[in-house]
Amino acid sequence: MHGMSVVPEGAIMLPSNAERVPQHTSEPINAEIERCSLEALERAAAAGRSGIEERLEVIDREWDIERAIEANASTLALIGTLLGAFVNVWFLVIPAAVTAFLLQHAVQGWCPPVPVLRRFRFRTQTEIEQERTALKLLRGDFDAVRGAGPGAARSAFYAAKR
Repeated sequence: MHGMSVVPEGAIMLPSNAERVPQHTSEPINAEIERCSLEALERAAAAGRSGIEERLEVIDREWDIERAIEANASTLALIGTLLGAFVNVWFLVIPAAVTAFLLQHAVQGWCPPVPVLRRFRFRTQTEIEQERTALKLLRGDFDAVRGAGPGAARSAFYAAKR
């Protein structure tokens, strides 16, 4: 049994970091996010090296869903704390609720903003990195895939997903 991982019976299994948000997102929204990513990748590939470079610059500025949730939660917690300190103590319910939802998101991958942010096509870091890797493959950063164009883009996209 040396080197084998044994999960005790009854142990709570948490979703992997890469899959916890997509597991709590409807399949049509996940499919839409993937479709949009693939279309952006194909457009960049069709534009050649300059299109790939431009898309990589856009991706470098993209906020992933974790960053959006962190900004949302910290803003609401700060506002609730200030209102609780200067207006009415009952406003402290806001930061308490926000931090509880933030903990739920950290453990399960779901909290109230997730469905809304996913509808606005906020991607996970894994989804962003999949497109980034595909762009780098197309640019020639890796020997496994070379070239540009929509056909090569599709191959690179799915190779990077593995």
